[in-house]
Amino acid sequence: MTIHLLKLSVGSASIETMARWQARRLAESGYLFHRTRHGPRRVDEVLDGGSIYWVIQRYVQVRQRIIGIERTKDPDGKRCCHLILDPKLVRTRPQPRRPHQGWRYLSPEDAPPDIGPVIEGEDLPPPEMGAELRALGLI
Repeated sequence: MTIHLLKLSVGSASIETMARWQARRLAESGYLFHRTRHGPRRVDEVLDGGSIYWVIQRYVQVRQRIIGIERTKDPDGKRCCHLILDPKLVRTRPQPRRPHQGWRYLSPEDAPPDIGPVIEGEDLPPPEMGAELRALGLI
């Protein structure tokens, strides 16, 4: 059974700023990864189609497929885990989330639905406004 991860994108003001940061990392290292101190114990379930859902400015706004998990060491020699990510970002319906440390498991039933790929230069309303427009049935 598939399981997803939920993670705060610390320092990202928007999907676009996160995408630019990830593009730099991809250019520097040749592959896209997120370093975390502790890797998931449910590796098989995460690799069975799981994604990392990113919380940006208190809303889940985007996800990426997790295509690999690598146990490694950080630059200081401490054990860590690299979550290898598909560079393709997929927008999700904004879902409010409170801040938390680290990552959390996210069941497929609790994951927000996709609304489409991230298109560079696309101008969308802020998540709060989008949620309000959806509640009014306008989008």
